[in-house]
Amino acid sequence: MNLPAEAVTARQTFQQASGWEQRARLLMQWGERLPPLSEAERCDANLVNGCESQVWLMGRLQDGHWQFAASSEARLIRGLVALLLARVNGLSANELREVDLPGWFGELGLSRQLSPSRSNGLNAVLQRMIALTR
Repeated sequence: MNLPAEAVTARQTFQQASGWEQRARLLMQWGERLPPLSEAERCDANLVNGCESQVWLMGRLQDGHWQFAASSEARLIRGLVALLLARVNGLSANELREVDLPGWFGELGLSRQLSPSRSNGLNAVLQRMIALTR
């Protein structure tokens, strides 16, 4: 499966990181790069169910490829969501259904930091993305 350019960049950046502290800093930086959602966009209709932290998600189809925007008030979650967006933005609906979430965060060296609740939350975000494509 082809990786979006931003996902390739993320993978290279995180694989070059030496240890968890550097990855944690990178994670926060990626989260800060997410464009903020407006108050109107941070509504209940865009809230993802199944996340301990509040995550808002929106998606739109552009020339057969999906583009997602998301935000969270939790810094760590915002970073993880930013990395998920790097992995999925620009994919078709079929490619989106094939994304291996644990595999992706494993490639980034972040799988040990994904507690079961964070893993479930990110999976809920991915499932919501897939639902938006239907």
